[in-house]
Amino acid sequence: MSAPSSETDRSAVSSPRLSALRTIDTGVAGLRSLRDALANGLSEPFARAVETIAAASGRVIVTGVGKSGHVGAKIAATLASTGTPASFVHATEANHGDLGMITDRDVVLALSWSGETQELAATIAYTRRFKVPLVALTSRADSALGTAADIVLALPRAQEACPHGLAPTTSTLLQMALGDALAITLLEARGFTAQDFRTFHPGGRLGASLLRARDIMHTGEKLPLATAGTLMRDAIVLITQKGFGVLGIVDEGGRLIGIITDGDLRRHLSSDFLDKTAEQVMTRDPRRIQGDLLLAAAMEFINRSSITSVFVVEDDRPVGIIHLHDLLRHGVA
Repeated sequence: MSAPSSETDRSAVSSPRLSALRTIDTGVAGLRSLRDALANGLSEPFARAVETIAAASGRVIVTGVGKSGHVGAKIAATLASTGTPASFVHATEANHGDLGMITDRDVVLALSWSGETQELAATIAYTRRFKVPLVALTSRADSALGTAADIVLALPRAQEACPHGLAPTTSTLLQMALGDALAITLLEARGFTAQDFRTFHPGGRLGASLLRARDIMHTGEKLPLATAGTLMRDAIVLITQKGFGVLGIVDEGGRLIGIITDGDLRRHLSSDFLDKTAEQVMTRDPRRIQGDLLLAAAMEFINRSSITSVFVVEDDRPVGIIHLHDLLRHGVA
């Protein structure tokens, strides 16, 4: 028979909701302390770190071990995907040959909550020997890592959510948050655009959402277009041939002035319907989008407008058309 648990253990087990809330509240308190630090003394070294990384011709080499190593790998991936070349080098592997991956064109970002991680010693010595800029992400500026670094990003000594104060929880949250802040600040400093983002994220739903309307629109002979004076007997033939269920109506200058949908056909049915002109049946000033609109935004526009097709225009002249099915085929939903 197992020994009875302590009152604290019983309380935690019986109140998972309270335990979860306490963990999150502790993390929120840590993030607030980090925000306060960035508004004060941390802002200057943070700005210098951004300038140093932005000026480097090489990569950001992120390093660490344990939980700091896992966070470091994520920071390196975020930097790389947002326009800042970066790689993660495990501090232990660095001691066994991976130091050769670091050049004097790089910047090393070393993570260690205590700043006394023994496995980082060789990397620290290497950066000092070859004059590689070293940025420390630590909670102790007076540690071995902090005193050796060119720039110290000193994190506040926040309380861990672990009731024993042992499992890295709030500490890793703060490391991750400052790493994200570094990546996004560099992204903005480099003028990294959504198009650049697409280059690094070509696959999946995210890659599809970063395509633009002009990338998938139907053009040329596929466009369902007619002039204002076209008779409806001919307009219906065009609607059927083009297969979009709509017909765009243009004026003599080629500008989009109306659209005919199945709703317009039903509303104008009469004995002389086939002898009417497109201009008499069309809905004026139809919805339209620009070619540089992201597909994610185009999907939102189509849903909000309760339509299935939309013309892409330049200077009010239709240059393409997108159907809802085109967006779905490209994984935008």
